[in-house]
Amino acid sequence: MQKKPVNTTEAPAAIGPYSQAIRVGDFLYTSGQISLDPKTMEMVTGEIEVETEKVLRNIEAILNADGLNFSHVVKTTVYLTDLSEFARMNQVYEKFFSDTKPARACVQVAALPKGAKVEIDAVAHS
Repeated sequence: MQKKPVNTTEAPAAIGPYSQAIRVGDFLYTSGQISLDPKTMEMVTGEIEVETEKVLRNIEAILNADGLNFSHVVKTTVYLTDLSEFARMNQVYEKFFSDTKPARACVQVAALPKGAKVEIDAVAHS
């Protein structure tokens, strides 16, 4: 099966040796997104709600670049540096998934790139 990179200027450019997303057959796998502004490549910082919103907007831009939206997402992984912020992150997260909710894992990590509080990756099916 062929792998096809998916990239858009509407989401942050990769800050390492990876693609924003890879399409394989009917599946799109996004790289983890943090709250980087794609135009300035600076972090959008603030409360967990602010960072979560930006992260999900970045994922949305990648999905849109491949002709998809959040209704196509079947799995996400959420990485938090502080699980005590889970409920507040979840309030923002659920606004993006109004249809069938994807499967999800959520884990606490010691640190994320650029001091981010949250990182999310997604798998979508078309």
